[in-house]
Amino acid sequence: MARSEVFYMDAHSESTETSLVAKMTTVFDAAGLDEMIKPNDIVAIKIHCGEWNNTAYLRPVYARALADRIKELGGRPFVCDTTTSTYSPWGSRSSELDILLTAERNGYNSATLGCPFICADGFIGTSDFRVDIPEGYLLKEAYVAQAIAAADVLIALTHFKGHGMGVIGGALKNLGIGAQSKRGKLNVHMGGHPNYGYGAAAIFHPERFQGKENTPDWEILEDCCPFDLYHINEKDELEWDRERCTTCLGCFGVMGPRGLAEIPPVNFDAVDVAIADACLGVEKAVGRDKVGYINLAIDVSPKCDCGNHSDVPIVPHLGVFASTDAVAIDMACVDKAKESPGMPGSAVEMMEAHHPGDNKFEAAAATFHGQSEVASINTGHEIGLGSRDYTLIEVEPQSAERHKFPYDRRPSRQRFKERFEKFQPFPYDRHDGKGFARNDVVDFDRVKRHYDHSTNGHQEEVEIRELQPADDDE
Repeated sequence: MARSEVFYMDAHSESTETSLVAKMTTVFDAAGLDEMIKPNDIVAIKIHCGEWNNTAYLRPVYARALADRIKELGGRPFVCDTTTSTYSPWGSRSSELDILLTAERNGYNSATLGCPFICADGFIGTSDFRVDIPEGYLLKEAYVAQAIAAADVLIALTHFKGHGMGVIGGALKNLGIGAQSKRGKLNVHMGGHPNYGYGAAAIFHPERFQGKENTPDWEILEDCCPFDLYHINEKDELEWDRERCTTCLGCFGVMGPRGLAEIPPVNFDAVDVAIADACLGVEKAVGRDKVGYINLAIDVSPKCDCGNHSDVPIVPHLGVFASTDAVAIDMACVDKAKESPGMPGSAVEMMEAHHPGDNKFEAAAATFHGQSEVASINTGHEIGLGSRDYTLIEVEPQSAERHKFPYDRRPSRQRFKERFEKFQPFPYDRHDGKGFARNDVVDFDRVKRHYDHSTNGHQEEVEIRELQPADDDE
């Protein structure tokens, strides 16, 4: 397979045209994603709106800026996410009603986005489009969220980070899980699979259940399954109808910590492979030449935005990436993370994988030892979804004019001269023209010094050294 192109800008910002928002639309154009969009095309922007109380998810401004760019091109954008499978008894995105409320709390709504925000797979997650994928490594069909499958163009706007099951949460995961309907997610998670599903592979320990009397919150053992497959019988024994398990993940956080079930690592390996298959299904549903990818490798948290919390980022901001190849763009992000030092105090430092060259996500994101951060990437390469061999193309900033405040491009005098004459903000008539009551001279050096507060409450001055500019040849 030929090398793919990945367009990249680093995360440093020192001007209007080098802000991360500007860089996002710049790489969008550089990668040719703008050329996919024709007048009146309906364009789906697939994002992760973040779980309740998660804070690492992408700020809505990125989706807003992308939607504005799409409208400039004549497209009709909408921003979307999909329902979860449910994966937790208390998930905040399990239905359309839930996800709209969570998305709004996290800043995703038509007012902030300048276009609709919708739940792409309907009220309960069964609005979908089935796609055959005979070339799939594991999956042979996918169930793509209906609104995404119906779009003329799809842009995956992805927060690149870690993921407990997928190890990396990148472009592949955004479509391979995030663009699937609820039944599509159950398919990817191996629901009903005879070897790799949770029902088939988990080790169940009903003998560890101590009975209702010794389990004050015993109801959650039944209530964690939306398919009603766990019951405490008349003998006060815990039963599980495992043959009907859908691998919705609703019981993972309940049974595992109590020692009632052991999560099977093989299920996680299978899901990592299936993610790439399902991503291919999305491309086939929309059109192989009608899907573009933007990865924002910022706030690189060790776990997914589907958690109701966010840990310290494991690496500094890595940059902004764009490509027409989901495999290549995720590979480029993994490589950048591997090259980077880890963040002090983060999970990678705790795992002693904070050195350049360490596999950051396998150390800090994986649930099990032996999970691979490139399993989905390698699968995508195998099935022809994309290429893990890529050329990284560094993109120059666009002109500042393209990224200035668009609603009034006049300079300050033209905008404010007459208004300031009418509503004067500076009181020239006070304090002999100085406007405000202030001391004329103060000692700045006195308040610029560092003091040591650790010496029995006494403040002792700490020496301050002036930083000298480095020689040009150092």
